[in-house]
Amino acid sequence: MTFASRITRLPHAFEPDRGAETRALFPDVDPAIGELLAGTGGCSPYLKSLCEKEQDWIAPAFDDADAALAALFDDLRETPPDRLASALRRAKRRVALLSGLADLGGVWSLEEVTGTLTRFADLATHLAIRATVGHELRRGKIPGKSEEDAETGAGMVALAMGKMGAQELNYSSDIDLICLFDETQFERDDYHEARAALIRATRKMAAMLNDQTGEGYVFRTDLRLRPDASVTPVCMTMEAAERYYESIGRTWERAAYIKARACAGDIAAGEGFLKTLTPFVWRRHLDFAAIQDAHDMRLRIREHKGLGGPITLPGHNMKLGRGGIREIEFFTQTQQIIAGGRDPELRVRGTVEGLAVLADKDWLPADLAGKLTEHYRFHREVEHRLQMVADAQTQTLPNSDEGFDRIAAMMGTDRAALQSDLMARLTEVHDSTEGFFAPDPETGGPAPNVDFDSGVTSRWRSYAALRSPRAVEIFNRIRPEILRRLAETERPDDALNAFDGFLSGLPAGVQLFSLFEANPQLIDLLVDIAGTSPALARYLSRNSGVFDAVIGGDFFADWPGEAALTEELTEVLAREGDYERKLDAARRWAKEWHFRIGVHHLRGLIDAGQAGGQYADLASANLAALWPEVVAQFGRKHGAPPGRGAVVLGMGSLGAARLTSASDLDLIVIYDAEGVEASDGRRPLPARTYYARLTQALVTAMTAPMAEGRLYEVDMRLRPSGTQGPVATSWQSFETYQRTEAWVWEHLALTRARAVAGAADLGADVEALRRDLLGTRPGDEVLREVAKMRARIAAAKSPEGVLDAKIGPGRMQDIELLAQAGALIDGCAVRDTGEGLSAAARAGVISEAEAGYIAKAYDLQGALQMASRLLSDRPLNPEKLTGGGAGFVLRECGAETLGDLGGMLADYRDQADQAISGALKRAEEA
Repeated sequence: MTFASRITRLPHAFEPDRGAETRALFPDVDPAIGELLAGTGGCSPYLKSLCEKEQDWIAPAFDDADAALAALFDDLRETPPDRLASALRRAKRRVALLSGLADLGGVWSLEEVTGTLTRFADLATHLAIRATVGHELRRGKIPGKSEEDAETGAGMVALAMGKMGAQELNYSSDIDLICLFDETQFERDDYHEARAALIRATRKMAAMLNDQTGEGYVFRTDLRLRPDASVTPVCMTMEAAERYYESIGRTWERAAYIKARACAGDIAAGEGFLKTLTPFVWRRHLDFAAIQDAHDMRLRIREHKGLGGPITLPGHNMKLGRGGIREIEFFTQTQQIIAGGRDPELRVRGTVEGLAVLADKDWLPADLAGKLTEHYRFHREVEHRLQMVADAQTQTLPNSDEGFDRIAAMMGTDRAALQSDLMARLTEVHDSTEGFFAPDPETGGPAPNVDFDSGVTSRWRSYAALRSPRAVEIFNRIRPEILRRLAETERPDDALNAFDGFLSGLPAGVQLFSLFEANPQLIDLLVDIAGTSPALARYLSRNSGVFDAVIGGDFFADWPGEAALTEELTEVLAREGDYERKLDAARRWAKEWHFRIGVHHLRGLIDAGQAGGQYADLASANLAALWPEVVAQFGRKHGAPPGRGAVVLGMGSLGAARLTSASDLDLIVIYDAEGVEASDGRRPLPARTYYARLTQALVTAMTAPMAEGRLYEVDMRLRPSGTQGPVATSWQSFETYQRTEAWVWEHLALTRARAVAGAADLGADVEALRRDLLGTRPGDEVLREVAKMRARIAAAKSPEGVLDAKIGPGRMQDIELLAQAGALIDGCAVRDTGEGLSAAARAGVISEAEAGYIAKAYDLQGALQMASRLLSDRPLNPEKLTGGGAGFVLRECGAETLGDLGGMLADYRDQADQAISGALKRAEEA
């Protein structure tokens, strides 16, 4: 499409005579372009002057604007350094003229206008660096570099910040640059000479762009966003900048780096530097404390610029004033900072793009994002027109009616309509964003009518979480709401004590209290947990970051399943470059999902069976996603796994896919070297040693106490020969052992074995062997061994009270032994305990009726066990079980009172014990 055919709007000629003069310069252009030129010349003295200066260039550019720009940029790239300053100023006039006409005529969208201005700024900066660095290279002042290195800045990069970084330059924008150089590209003895040369080159580059000459200027250039600008050189080392940001970098600098982009010089080095700053800019946990930081910054700007008070249009600053551009940018960037550490998709530079992705990811309502986007585009168009009048870096609305008439004419409207539209938009932006930064201080209810123990509340000020004045300030704002909600629980004093336990364990408070203030629904959840499960409340105080998951959008969605979890964790790990950071990332990820299962269970969204399956899915996903990372890390030193690799078998409750919140993992590792004697890495190992150490590396990856804690405890005693055998077993040895030497208990364990990670083909072979072995043991032999095992367990362990669901006659472990025996005798490959009991009935070990009520006994005690582990790491004491915890247990077990529950348990256990004992006795007598 031609330039003329894309014109969608026309400015009115505020000064018709000047417009006619401009139109007369172009007698042969399309009539639509002629009207655009007349309106432009009649509104903007600056653009009128450009039309006069660049008449010969702009007239043919109307035929193909894109080609004209491409040719202009190509010519600049070929311009010799001694003529570059003049050529850049001429090019700036041409880009400004074409962009201004395309903007006023609606030929280009806002993004096309700002994108064109930014592309020119990128090119101008790059060519200026090439020229000034090239000068130093020709003088031999940058050791170790040749003249060819001028194209990449000889290790120096310019980072575009602010609007230039986001490719949002306004019509008369200055450009903010941070200039750095990669000190690792220079020998130690050459460093100081290279540094001095690059500092000189940076100063000359800025002067080439910034200095006002008879031909004008290119861009006002600001280098003051660098670290400690008052005392640091204009070009500093990347290492020094990184140390600054890691040690004392502030929130405003984090926000600035959202838009940062390597634009000129050594782009690869610049992108590498920006990647190293990722942890500084994007915090791992949701960062609601950034809201207060951003709000304080807004207030400082208002105070410094004298922009407080209500919106009045004359003299209003469209950028910094209430409801202005900066309000939308701060709002968007702060939302990104809050959640961008968890969600990399939020790490976009542009404001419009940021609003869109925030809405897409459910961090903002779509209608709000759409409304702010519309207002942002309008504000930017007004800003451009203010600047087009005289090429001034201004965002201030006129103080006179005449001034408003001019801007209205440029927008193709009249003063009244423009002022009405401006007031409505500025007000709506302010109303839409102010509440986010400065919410209503009212806490939503009267003080609680409960006389809480002042001894508990008075000691809160001594806790670590309330050491800083800022933490105290935020906590004092949310304290009334916390106390009110504690007062509404069934047993307020117990809930207060549980909350006190949570608060006392918090190492710091600013981030979490900010999270609660911004998301009051989390206070409800905390109070619910504190009133039900003090153990989970204590866990939260050590792992408060898991609250992030609650407001992530899908906390209460359906369970995704093991495959989706594995895929998600694999993606999380792929984003981390360092192995230790991968392990910590896995721990953070697992804690959030673990917390989610517990909350769903506490709130009755899932039952005990579903919770057990979800805990098992989570453990399996951790193993499946971490195993390749462990192998890759191990392989860097010792080479790839010899042969087919290894498979990790989940045994016990993991294999049966029924874990509790506190389960450890029973694992076996089996490998197949296929006759390969050793690995082929830098430090090769014999195959047996290789897989033994690889297995130990897996155990370490799961169990090592790191910054984010442990993943799981691991037990490998179910491997062949137990603790006396190697930690990893070869496939050939495992198959031979299982067919010829294995004890009955080892075949019982195989009834629940399941491949959870590693080589799929080897896992399939192990599963085929498992199925082949089931049903091969004589029934009487199996039952006699089960009887002996049952006796040994009874002699070694006694039940810890009536609510101990696991140990004792007729309890879970007793029933699981019978179910495994049934599966082994019958040849049943299904790992579920209920299916094992049905197999025992089919094999004639017990009757179908006995299988039915034993299964009910197991389900009841399974529900008790699952609830018990969520409330405490020890079996529950009915005399101490009160309040929400007691209610949770009773709900899960389907009992009215703890006394009723005790009676139900006794009846089921007696019946299960009689059936199991009878079956084993019959086997002994056979």
